Amino acid sequence: MIPYKHEPFTDFTQQSNVDAYQQAIEKVESELGKTYPLIINGERIYTDDTTRSYNPSDREETIGYVSKATQEHAQQAVEAAKEAFKTWRNVDPEVRANILFRAAAITRRRKHEFSALLTKEGGKPWKEADADTAEAIDFMEYYGREMLRLKDGKKVESRPGEYNQYDYLPIGVSVVISPWNFAYAIMAGTTVAPVVTGNTVLLKPSSNTPVISYKFMEVLEEAGLPKGVVNWIPGSSADIGNYLVEHKDVGLISFTGSKRVGTDIMQRASKIQEGQNHMKRVIAEMGGKDTIVVDDEANLDTATDAIVNSAFGFSGQKCSACSRVIAVESIYDELLDRVKAATEKLTVGNAADHNNFMGPVIDEKSLNKIKDYLEIGEEEGRLVTGGKVDESTGNFVYPTIFGDLAHDSRVMQEEIFGPVVGFSKAKDFDQAIEYANDTEYGLTGAVISNNRMKLEQARRDFLVGNLYFNRGCTGAVVGYQPFGGFKMSGTDSKAGGPDYLVLHMQGRTVSEHL
Repeated sequence: MIPYKHEPFTDFTQQSNVDAYQQAIEKVESELGKTYPLIINGERIYTDDTTRSYNPSDREETIGYVSKATQEHAQQAVEAAKEAFKTWRNVDPEVRANILFRAAAITRRRKHEFSALLTKEGGKPWKEADADTAEAIDFMEYYGREMLRLKDGKKVESRPGEYNQYDYLPIGVSVVISPWNFAYAIMAGTTVAPVVTGNTVLLKPSSNTPVISYKFMEVLEEAGLPKGVVNWIPGSSADIGNYLVEHKDVGLISFTGSKRVGTDIMQRASKIQEGQNHMKRVIAEMGGKDTIVVDDEANLDTATDAIVNSAFGFSGQKCSACSRVIAVESIYDELLDRVKAATEKLTVGNAADHNNFMGPVIDEKSLNKIKDYLEIGEEEGRLVTGGKVDESTGNFVYPTIFGDLAHDSRVMQEEIFGPVVGFSKAKDFDQAIEYANDTEYGLTGAVISNNRMKLEQARRDFLVGNLYFNRGCTGAVVGYQPFGGFKMSGTDSKAGGPDYLVLHMQGRTVSEHL
């Protein structure tokens, strides 16, 4: 087993890579408009009721039509997962890990194809889509190795005359509710983690990006995953989501999405159903309101790059995106001018065009929400740049900066999930950290400063799950920067880290008298 190393990103300054990606886009375009079935216990099931997946860069372009599961289908999937669990839980962890490694190899061979589908279905510009696919590969490679590390349990002490062993058992039937913004990476990572630990899965993908999820199911099948271990049941939360969360036979729920939905899942999962003999475990990643603090001893070039890339990469549709800047007042005006100038150089348009830095936002619901916040921002502060939308063909929002906001204003407190960043002043570094912490979220943050003691102060006092110094607050790499937050950002599950897989298992002690 070679040591884990994260998947390298594609160098698009090389024309050969540009050509290969363009060919992948053409391949994806040749398959548009297909109809996709449910997959329950390995069986393809087509339904009359379907979801139309479309290109957010061009709403007239249909990616595919995806069958929608009913509660009856969800129950079939639960039964299939329960039956598969009887054998899958006993499969050698090395065999389970090898399936992940094969799935990673298949994805690597078809890397541009998956990225191109992310560009089409998810509206991801080339570099963002490439990083998404690379992260999916990373999750499979990393979690496979982690299972091999954990397969024999952990060392505990024994006394004379006894032998004690501490190991891990899988939980059972798992529900995975995956998001649209990392439609391959998070969807794949949250699926293979319960799989490699011996659980079976009901995968409910986002209705915005179901086709990429179906393609991942094909990868798992090609890699040798037995039928029934992962059952693919796209559908609405009203139809099947709540049903699965509340189901008495579900033992684990893994969710990535909004705070509103995540807290609702926590409440529903906590209620013991008739016939339920266990407490459900919930892994929830619920978003953020992430701050970059800029000190008066900062390199302003570094700060500008960090803010622009963190705020506007993938149109700000990351739970880790920078949506708040707290700058010490002595450098506030100069920093704001620099960020404004850099932002106004960004290009916005169809994500399939390699020249565009930003693509669309995911759907009209997101577009309308952002439009509401653009109005709120003009009421609460000063529009520095942006504030425009173009919805003639796609869901485009231009990168927007609001300045002179109170740190506790709505734009600085509420998750917008779009290319909107607010600026507030702080009288000094102490107040900047105070303001940064004054939010219900605690996911990511960054501090730009050349003063070592201030960085150490932030290390102690800035309360986020992922804290970065002198760089942006996005771009955590699997195995290098385990990712997850606390407060209302979720259960601090630390995806891509050494503690993640154990959340999908239950510890057991066996003590033998010799």
